[in-house]
Amino acid sequence: MPKVPDRTTLADGLSISRLVCGLWQVADIEKSGQIIDPERGADALEAYAKAGFDTFDMADHYGSAEIISGRLLSRYPDGEKRPLAFTKWCPEPGPMTADVVRSGVQERLDRLGVKKVDLLQFHWWTFEHPGWLDALHEMARLKEEGLIGAIGVTNFDAAHLRVALSDGVPLATNQVSFSLVDRRAAGDLSALCREKGVKLLAYGTLCGGFLSEKWLGKPEPTEIPDWSRSKYKRFIDVAGGWEPFQGILAAASEIGRKHGVSLSNVASRWVLEHEAVAATIIGARLGENEHRDDNLNVFGFALDAEDRARLDAAFAKTKPVPGDCGDEYRKPPYLTASGDLSHHLDAIPSVFKADPVPGKPGRSRVSSGSVWEPIAGYSRAVRVGDTIRVSGTTATHGGDRCVAPGDPGAQTTYILDKIAASISALGGSTEDVVRTRIYLRDAAQWEPVSRAHGRVFGEVLPANTMIAAGGLIGDYEVEIEAEAVVG
Repeated sequence: MPKVPDRTTLADGLSISRLVCGLWQVADIEKSGQIIDPERGADALEAYAKAGFDTFDMADHYGSAEIISGRLLSRYPDGEKRPLAFTKWCPEPGPMTADVVRSGVQERLDRLGVKKVDLLQFHWWTFEHPGWLDALHEMARLKEEGLIGAIGVTNFDAAHLRVALSDGVPLATNQVSFSLVDRRAAGDLSALCREKGVKLLAYGTLCGGFLSEKWLGKPEPTEIPDWSRSKYKRFIDVAGGWEPFQGILAAASEIGRKHGVSLSNVASRWVLEHEAVAATIIGARLGENEHRDDNLNVFGFALDAEDRARLDAAFAKTKPVPGDCGDEYRKPPYLTASGDLSHHLDAIPSVFKADPVPGKPGRSRVSSGSVWEPIAGYSRAVRVGDTIRVSGTTATHGGDRCVAPGDPGAQTTYILDKIAASISALGGSTEDVVRTRIYLRDAAQWEPVSRAHGRVFGEVLPANTMIAAGGLIGDYEVEIEAEAVVG
């Protein structure tokens, strides 16, 4: 058995453990209001660090996890190699001004007691609100300033990760759910990461403890007391339910016996062997039952073709988790502990404001804030009765900047978010869209645009026209208009 976890290197030479200690359980422990003593918590983390598990992952909403980690880091004098602290900033949707972003980053620095966050990961609740791009670009400026070591995102699907990268954001990582149950990250997202050099940090690899011998051959639980396990039971349910899940457990257990390791080791090894994955995130148990020695076994064996075939046969009896990575936080079915976003957000505000049209009863409009709308005399979208018509929309951000120049697929993703936001403000949704019309600068670029369109409308299937329009203005590769009928 290896004595310490394997290591890998992220962007900017950041060397990390391939088993990252996740501190989400701090929030679970503290949900009753009793706060963990920071020094005792730091003692527990220091034991992990001394055993080679020296990379910790947390978030702004993981209770006092940042403060506990800060106490640990304070025990290492300047210049001495210290553990790494990765954290996340998960602001509520709204304008992401330079001051808002700096304040969010500064709070992370203050709670950790450091001058630079090793890896700051950004989470955004709805891509219909374009503030996420402002936030990431401002974080890039703060990285240049020295306040951030590397920038990551969490729960980004492949399409929006591509938008960020094509728009010039220097991303090192994307943290997503990835397990024997939830295999979404093995598809388009992994392919994009290989193409662009981004690494995945995989959480949920053991499905809150469900991927262990403890549940092999056991009846389906009827009551689940903790947040983490409640969440992953929802993943099991949408993946086909308890019986197909037992098939995965049985296959992983057989493979574990063959290699002399635990079922959980097999689950972790399967994820770690994906090329795009830098590390899996394991729960750090503060003073509770610790499994450091067993976790190390994951580096002492490799899956062979027979093992993979056995797992593939078990996968074939399950259903794919719907959507792409992160969809569980942005659309039904919400695969969260509560089954919705109630324990994360009170509400997600509308991006645009609908205004009545003076003198025109039953007519309303929205503006996206483009400087050209009042000059040229048009609305982003207009609703008359039950019909919503959306003007030709380009990947314009902040009123005057083209997003993702040169990448028509990424521009299409950004455009469709803007269209969805305008329809939503007028009381409709993308499910109400009955027609789209696409204008292309270059007819040869039809495929990435079509795939991005299909990601949004693959089940809605509106009528569509695609036109090779030629000379679109500026760096715009594509323009789209839409029509929806509500009800």
